Amino acid sequence: MTIPFDNSYARLPGRFHVRQEPQEVAAPALVALNDGLARRLGLDPASLADMADMFAGNRKPEGAEPLAQAYAGHQFGGWVPQLGDGRALLLGEVVAPDGARFDIALKGSGPTAFSRRGDGRAWLGPVLREYVVSEAMQALGVPTTRSLAAATTGETVWRETALPGAVLTRVASSHIRVGTFQYFAAREDREALRLLADHVIARHYPGVTGPEELLSAVMARQAHLIARWMSLGFIHGVMNTDNMAISGETIDYGPCAFMDAYHPAKVFSSIDSQGRYAYHNQPNIALWNLAQFASCLLPLLGEEQAAIAALTEILNQFPAIYEAEWLRLFRAKIGISGADEGDAALIEELLAIMTAGQADFTRTFRGLATGLAAAEFADPEPFRAWARRWQGRIAGEPAPETLMCASSPAYIPRNHRMEEMIQAAVAGDHAPFHRLNAVLSRPFDDQPDAAALALAPEPDEEVRRTFCGT
Repeated sequence: MTIPFDNSYARLPGRFHVRQEPQEVAAPALVALNDGLARRLGLDPASLADMADMFAGNRKPEGAEPLAQAYAGHQFGGWVPQLGDGRALLLGEVVAPDGARFDIALKGSGPTAFSRRGDGRAWLGPVLREYVVSEAMQALGVPTTRSLAAATTGETVWRETALPGAVLTRVASSHIRVGTFQYFAAREDREALRLLADHVIARHYPGVTGPEELLSAVMARQAHLIARWMSLGFIHGVMNTDNMAISGETIDYGPCAFMDAYHPAKVFSSIDSQGRYAYHNQPNIALWNLAQFASCLLPLLGEEQAAIAALTEILNQFPAIYEAEWLRLFRAKIGISGADEGDAALIEELLAIMTAGQADFTRTFRGLATGLAAAEFADPEPFRAWARRWQGRIAGEPAPETLMCASSPAYIPRNHRMEEMIQAAVAGDHAPFHRLNAVLSRPFDDQPDAAALALAPEPDEEVRRTFCGT
C-alpha cells in the first residue's frame, strides 16, 4: 500500500532527529484498526486490514522516512538535557483530504539512539490503554493524539514479569513538544530554535508572527485543554515538559486516569509521591511548563530584559483564560448557559460537597440531569440543600437537562474496567477491548445495554495507582 507521505519534519536539519528503521518482530498480528481515523487520513481501511506487518514495524510503507525525534525536558521538575523518542519512530506525515497534516508514528517499535538503556518496546496493556483512552478523549471532545492501530508482536516484553509485546500506531497533529524547544535552547542553538518556531507556526498557527504571538497562541490552547481535562475529572499523571504538545493536544497517555470518587488532590501515577501532577495542580503545572517554553523563545527576541517583560506579561494572562474556560465548561455541566456572578461559588460549593461526600465525579454530574445525583453521596443532605439553591438558579435557563447531558458523559474509561480489559487481552480475549471502544465512542448517549460500564467501582475494584508501562 502506498501512503501519500509528505515528511516536512524529516526535511529539517539532521540534529532534529536520528533516522533509523523499526526493529522487526517475530509474529505481527493486528488487534485493532481504527477505520474512521483511517478514512479521516484519506486511507482505505480495507487495504490496511491486512497490514499487521506494517503496524508492527516489519514492513516500511513506500514514502516513509522513519526517524526518532530529539527533545529534552523537565521530568517531575528535574532537568534532563537529552530525552528523545526512546521507543517511538515517526514514519512520516500525511496530508488528509481536507488539507490537515498528521504524523503517523509507531510506539513500541524497538530501541533508538535515545533509548537510554531501555528496551524500546511496549507491552500489550499500555498499548490498549492508550488506544482506548485516546479514542475516548476524541469522542469526549478533547484535543488529543489518536490511535490508528494496535498490533501484537508475538514476542515477550519483560517488566516485572513476562508480558506480550505490542506496538501502537499513533496519529498526531505533530509530536513537537515543549521539550523539543528545550533541547535546542539548552544547546544555545539559535538557528535550530528559529527553524523550529517557523515550522510550528507554519504547521499549527498560520498567521502568527513572532515569538510573542506564538507563546500567546500556544498558551491559549493549553489553557482550554487543561480546563477540559478538569471538567471531565481527567488526570494526565505525568505532565513533564516533554509530554506537553505544542499543538495543544493531549499526548503520552502513561499513568493517566479518570477520577472515580472526587478529590481535588487525587494522584494516580505510581511514581508521583509528592503529588506534583495531582488533579488540582494541573493548571499550575501547565503554566510552569509554558514558562519553560517562554524561556526557550528568549533567544529569538531582542534585548533580554524587554523580552522577559513581554513574555511574562503574556504568561500572566493564563489564569484568566483558564478560569473563564473552566467556568464555561462547569456552568454547562450544571445546566447553565447564561452567566451570573454567583455561578463560580455555586460550582465550588458542589465540588466541596462532593469531596466530603466521596461522590463519584462522572456519575454526580450526569445525575444532575437524571435526578439521581443524591445517590452518589455518603451523606446526601448537604447535596440536597445545595440542590435547592441550584434549582432556583437554573429555573430560567433554557433546556438545562439537554445541556447537562451534552456536557457530562455517562461513560468514561473506568479504571477498573480498563484493568479487566487488559487482563482479558493478556489472556488472549480482546472482546472487552472492542466492547469498551464501541461504548466509549458514544460517551454522552444513554446505552441501556452497557449500563454496567457506567457504574463506579466497588471498594475491592478500585484502582488507586497506574503505571506508565516503560
